[in-house]
Amino acid sequence: MRKDSSEPLVRISKRATIASWKAWLIRIAALFAALVICAVIIYAITKMNPLKVYGTMFQGAFGTSKRLWVTIRDIMMMQCIAIGLAPVFKMRFWNIGAEGQILVGGCAAAACMIYFPNIPLGLLLALMAISSAVAGAIWGLIPAIFKAKWNTNETLFTLMMNYVAIQLTSYCVALWENPYGSNSVGIINPVSHSGWLPSVFGQAYTLNVVIVLLLSLLMYVYLRYSKQGFEIAVVGESENTARYAGINVGKVIIRTMAISGAVCGIAGFLAVSGASHTISTSTAGGKGFTAIIVAWMAKFNAWVMLLISALIVFLERGAVEIASAYNLSNHVSEMITGIILFFLIGSEFFINYNVKFRGAARRAE
Repeated sequence: MRKDSSEPLVRISKRATIASWKAWLIRIAALFAALVICAVIIYAITKMNPLKVYGTMFQGAFGTSKRLWVTIRDIMMMQCIAIGLAPVFKMRFWNIGAEGQILVGGCAAAACMIYFPNIPLGLLLALMAISSAVAGAIWGLIPAIFKAKWNTNETLFTLMMNYVAIQLTSYCVALWENPYGSNSVGIINPVSHSGWLPSVFGQAYTLNVVIVLLLSLLMYVYLRYSKQGFEIAVVGESENTARYAGINVGKVIIRTMAISGAVCGIAGFLAVSGASHTISTSTAGGKGFTAIIVAWMAKFNAWVMLLISALIVFLERGAVEIASAYNLSNHVSEMITGIILFFLIGSEFFINYNVKFRGAARRAE
């Protein structure tokens, strides 16, 4: 019999499978551990009761009806982008260009509001949504075609497309500047509200929720039950296997990236029509990058994405609130958010891999 000292200190092996309840238990444990670490840091920096600080975070996100609905609006925005990224990431196509697709979709929506303010609201909203989806799809098609035809690096290509979209948005802002010299578009149609998503049941963001939940349902069904969703999964597992099975990999890449860009373009429509009612280079606000974390952690399940989107938006809004309430640097609040996300992302390692320490296997026997 070998001595314990001859064994490695830690053994790491890939899990074949894990029960869903165990995976969620690991995530909850990671979240609890993150909150404990953050509590220690909060006390060390501020000498304040961490529970009181966490209560302030909750108040910042859900403390009033207005705050609640703004939080819901931001969750829906994050969710929309995440479900747009889900099919291409499942295909292992690294679309880092959601920011640009959101911006061009927002520009298309703003253009419709500015140039066609007098057509009926229903028709205008439909035109804005379609234009935004088409603009986002075109922006997504460009790197997809290059990838399918010439096997270019999609990560760099889509990332560079973001900067092109920012410059295009800057041009639109200069073109639509109002008032002149302000270097901003300002609120579009502030009197007539032409192109604004209307309030439903007295809430300005009800349609945001309806649109995004409908898109989430469609994406869930598309990826899980459609032939095209199956093809996406096969291409993601192995392009060679997909080709052997008779799947046109290039066609799948182009089609899927067009869908991804279109959904991200619709997110731009929601940002302009259902939230800010203007367009600027900050319309995407970095959400295109954060949504990558959401899609990846959710394993491309649209409904799990909704939970993770809610958590991340809560952290973001709560962090801003504690920075304001306790006169802390934004860096402190961002650090708290970063620690929690680090633990949540790190928990995926323990979900996918089994870790055993020296002698554990023998004791188990």
